[in-house]
Amino acid sequence: MAPDRTNGHHRRSIAASLVQGVYVVERDRQKNRQGPQANAPPWWESFNFLLKHLLIDDVDQSIFGAIYEFNSSGIPQQNVPPRYVIAFRGTLNTPASISRDLKLDFLCICNRLHVSSRFQLAMKYVENIAATAKADGSNIWLAGHSLGSAMALLAGKNLVMTKMGCNLVEAYLFNPPFLSAPIELLKNPVLKNGIRFTSSVVNAALTMAIKGRHRKPEKDDLFTALSGWTPYLFVHPTDLFCSEYKGYFEHRKKMEEIGAGNIERLSTQNSIVCLFSTVFRKNSQPLHLLPSAYLTINLTPLPDFRSAHGVEQWWDPNFNGQVELHEFK
Repeated sequence: MAPDRTNGHHRRSIAASLVQGVYVVERDRQKNRQGPQANAPPWWESFNFLLKHLLIDDVDQSIFGAIYEFNSSGIPQQNVPPRYVIAFRGTLNTPASISRDLKLDFLCICNRLHVSSRFQLAMKYVENIAATAKADGSNIWLAGHSLGSAMALLAGKNLVMTKMGCNLVEAYLFNPPFLSAPIELLKNPVLKNGIRFTSSVVNAALTMAIKGRHRKPEKDDLFTALSGWTPYLFVHPTDLFCSEYKGYFEHRKKMEEIGAGNIERLSTQNSIVCLFSTVFRKNSQPLHLLPSAYLTINLTPLPDFRSAHGVEQWWDPNFNGQVELHEFK
């Protein structure tokens, strides 16, 4: 089955399956499963993709990503999906990879994922594929789950900022980590909204106090420059790692509705970390801050955190979700 560009369920399911292929190929490596014993190939071959290259971490030699190329033979040209998909797995809880993955999780939390050798290696491949796609007019997908979605998001942001054909790049980010307190999990809506409103006012006030008259012109602002790129985010409301994306975008919408849009537009571009890094002259734009996104919320109740954070929910044939476009204006 090839991805149907007009069918959101197809795109979501196939992108998630290609990410799962990375998980499985690494498990195959750890268990020394090769040839007919390998479990990974059906995860991409079922959708007419070929495995072009594996991305291997230089520290623990684990497979953390894969580059797939679509086999367009016999497919009508107007139905051809992206030529390339670059997929990244998240943390794998096995002895052979858990230590390295947890160190990268910590770097992600500290907004330092970009300094890791794993990400720098991934970015080289992403740039090479993007250059190829730009040259022949084809397009690519970036896809990832959990830690892998953070890598895909950061890679996508870098492509946008370097203008390497960002209009040709779509990102499918499953359970992407939101590097802030999971306020969305609070049960009391009054308390939840109050915390968010207060946070917006404080952030806006700090922005004015710290940046003041030295704020960059809007055309040079990183957040504004990213506003034309719209990745696809997939979150479950009970996943503490990504649920705050739901609150983040909903709060922006509510602030517009009550006439506080100017406060929120100023606040949403910054965080406390970002503001104080300005004081010390460090570029520390928070990874999780996004101007625009197609946000998909899984409305199906799941029994535990493992299920709510799992990638398998995203190819469920009975998927029940809500999709909303959020744009920065």
